[in-house]
Amino acid sequence: MSYPDISISFLGTGTSSGVPMIGCNCPVCKSADLKDKRLRSSILIQSKTTNIVVDSGPDFRCQMLRTNTQKLDAIIFTHPHKDHVAGLDDVRGFNYFMQKPMDIFGNEMTLEVIMREFPYAFAEKKYPGAPDITLNTLTDKTFQIGDLTIIPVPVWHLHMPVLGFRFGKFTYITDANRIDDKSLELIRGSKVLVLNALRKEKHISHFSLEEAIDLARKLDIPSTYLTHISHQLGKHEDVSKELPEGVYLAYDGLTLSF
Repeated sequence: MSYPDISISFLGTGTSSGVPMIGCNCPVCKSADLKDKRLRSSILIQSKTTNIVVDSGPDFRCQMLRTNTQKLDAIIFTHPHKDHVAGLDDVRGFNYFMQKPMDIFGNEMTLEVIMREFPYAFAEKKYPGAPDITLNTLTDKTFQIGDLTIIPVPVWHLHMPVLGFRFGKFTYITDANRIDDKSLELIRGSKVLVLNALRKEKHISHFSLEEAIDLARKLDIPSTYLTHISHQLGKHEDVSKELPEGVYLAYDGLTLSF
């Protein structure tokens, strides 16, 4: 299958509390290195004709302004935790300037939470200026947005089903600690994999650094970028020196093109 050229911009690479974390005086949170400043995890995928964001967390407005994103065709959601959906109200700006509803895509569980968290967006008599949203339910079936063909990749966040997504040779996985064999085969053959790596110590619902590296090796991925990083992992500069060839720490503002 031919696939359009795309660019991937990391809008945020931090965990649910972001980095620096409120009230923390650790060396990572006090670091002057901009690569240690991490908004909540999200990416922007751009082809020649289509712009898509994966997850609209609490920093969504800031991320859109920081990247000067003026056209957004859809938001696709990995799962319904607050650090991935809380900024959805700010699609109002796109509604106003693009003069159309925002298409959002998620599994049934995620869309149910969104309807509960933003009930005013779905009221029969909507308040003027409320977000205008069109819901699209995802299953395990491949779907299309503009010129982008997207393959859902089911993974597990402890007991919660989460969706990763594959765009051609690029696969994005966040908030996972287990991936079934069937989904591993969906990832296999990717040129670039983004994978969550919360910290060095084992965690109940996220891959640790070692687990993420082991998975990248198992799948023989040429380039793996780690995201959803907490201050517990360490400074970007220090951890980067410890990583094997082909594994990198992502950081806010990093852009990949292929």
